This record gives sequence, structure tokens and C-alpha cells, in this order.
Amino acid sequence: MIDLSLILPFHNEATGLRQLFQRLYPVLSGLGLTYEILCIDDGSTDRTFDLLQHERQFDNRIRIIRMARNFGKESALTCGLHLARGRAAITMDSDLQHPPEVIPQLIKKWREGVEMVYALRNNRDTDGQLRQLFSRVFYMVFRSIADIDIPEGAGDFCLLDRKVVDAVNTLPERNRFMKGLVTWVGFKHDTVPFDVAPRMEGVTHWNFFRLLRFAFDGISGFSTLPLRIWTWGGAIVSFMALAYGIYLTLRTLMFGVDVPGYASVMVGILLLGGLQLLSLGIIGEYLARVFTEVKARPIYFIAERVGFEE
Repeated sequence: MIDLSLILPFHNEATGLRQLFQRLYPVLSGLGLTYEILCIDDGSTDRTFDLLQHERQFDNRIRIIRMARNFGKESALTCGLHLARGRAAITMDSDLQHPPEVIPQLIKKWREGVEMVYALRNNRDTDGQLRQLFSRVFYMVFRSIADIDIPEGAGDFCLLDRKVVDAVNTLPERNRFMKGLVTWVGFKHDTVPFDVAPRMEGVTHWNFFRLLRFAFDGISGFSTLPLRIWTWGGAIVSFMALAYGIYLTLRTLMFGVDVPGYASVMVGILLLGGLQLLSLGIIGEYLARVFTEVKARPIYFIAERVGFEE
């Protein structure tokens, strides 16, 4: 078994690939550890896979996986953890927003006996105002309703001891929220701060709607509170409707029948109709996740491996 597995997911990162490895090599060489670099090409449509093969000519410790299609970053990280051979594994982005120079700090914590080391971002200067607000709200909501506590600012840049890797690899779910899964398994953890760098090349593939979907995946994967809210909400509305019905009955018996107001009827119908549709939508989201899990399809398919025959 080697000491360290570095897991790098790639999706159309050809323009910045050479700069990434130019910064990685001196950092990894200075660790005094045996290592491998697992490069997961997640269905890139540019020259990423060809450039990774070219990079392997300089260092045969690079091992390359080409996915059959774009399965998503969470699937790519899962694939990397499945194939990692190291006594520890580091997952990080390949766009250089996760600086390779932070790796020695993660290794230092690991050598001190910490089994899970999060790299926490100090700043969000590279994000827009809307994305920063959305991130703060997500962490606040997640900590309030989920059964785990993800440190705010934690992402996919982290070090996992072999015990943590083996534990995460036993988790079978298809809707994967890796930050949550890594936190859920437990073990001794600590943090290392870092400053997020701007992307060297290219543009982010995460727009607001993908982030919103990803956030709901995380919440629905670790909390059933959104379902319980509608149970209590339905009970409260039913009680209010019953009380109002009794009030109308008594008023009619005492004072006779008056002409009902059109506005109040329409407001009541629209309000209750909207609440019903919203509750059905949330139930549908959970049902869709159950459907995905029951089908038990593989999380990913590998089209090609380079460097694994050794």
C-alpha cells in the first residue's frame, strides 16, 4: 500500500491542466511520501483525456480513468475513492481554486493522528453576492434540520484516512452528497483554513440552478424534516378548517344565512391549493430519490483505464 492517493476529478479542464501539474509536482515531491495521482475524466468533450495521457509520460504515478459519460462530480469522487490505494486520500478540485500548496498542512494534521481533515475556505471573494448569500443560508438550514454538522466553508478539499475511505466506500446510495457522507461516517476530524484562488482558466460548470438542486439533494439525503413539516402543517390547517366550520355553523344557527364574500373564498382556495402543490412537490422529490435507490443502478461506468495494469 502506498502512502497517499490524490483524487482529481476533471470535466473539460484542458486549458488549465498543465498549470495544475506544474504546481502539484513540487508539493508532492516535498512530502516524503509515496503517492499516486488518480485523474477521473468525467466525460470531458475537450482534450482533457489526451493531455492527461501526455502528462503520464512525465510521471507514471498518474493513473487515469475515463468515464463512459458525464456522471457528475459526486460520482467521479466516488470512483476515485473506490480505486484509491493509499493509506490516506486527498480529494480536491482540478481548477486550482483548491491550492496544492495547502496539501502539506493536511498531511501534517494526518500525521498528528487526525483521521479526517477539512480544508475550510476563508473567503468567498470568487463568488457573486447571490451565491454567497445562498451558501450562508444553505449551511444555516442544513445545520438546523440535518442530523450531521458540516463545518461552514467545507467542500470537497479534504484528507481522509484509510479507515474513513473504507467506511465511505461501504455506503451504497446513488444520490450522493459527498460532503455529507464523509461527515456522517464520523471519526476524529480537524480543519485547515485556506484562501480560495480564482480559476486559472475556463468557467465554472455550477450555475445557480445546479447549486439549488445540489443543496436539496444534501438536505433530503440527511433530513426528513421537510416531510414532517407538511404533516404538522396539514394537521394545523385541518384544525383551523374544523374550527372555522364550527364557527360558521353556529353563526348560521344564531343569525341566519348571509351572502359569503367572493374575495375570502378565492384567497382560501388559492392559499390551500398552493400549499397542497408545494407539499406534493416535496413528497415527490423524496419519492424520486426512493425510486432511484430502488433501481440500484451503478453509480458510474468506466470506459477506459490507463496505468492500472501495473
